[in-house]
Amino acid sequence: MPIRTYHDLDVFRESYAAALDVSRLVKRFPQFEQFELASQLRRAALSIPANVVEGWGKRASTLEFKRYLQIAIGSCDETRMWLDMSKDEGYISEKECKEIKER
Repeated sequence: MPIRTYHDLDVFRESYAAALDVSRLVKRFPQFEQFELASQLRRAALSIPANVVEGWGKRASTLEFKRYLQIAIGSCDETRMWLDMSKDEGYISEKECKEIKER
């Protein structure tokens, strides 16, 4: 199947679904964490598919697209760190942390 839009990219579909899961997950965090840890985790997770889409929009330049994918990888690493922090604070389970990080 040819790739016509960013919706056709596996990396977009997977990162969008994971970001949606994170967004739903952080709604369970305590109120005092909604503007701190939950916000940081949500923003990092949402940044992954957002950078894929932004890079896709600039795909006329392969180097530019790669740069945005590298930024998305950095956001992915940041998301993993915030997930670890959330687990260690007791806001998410080991299983939830592992499942999202593996995605």
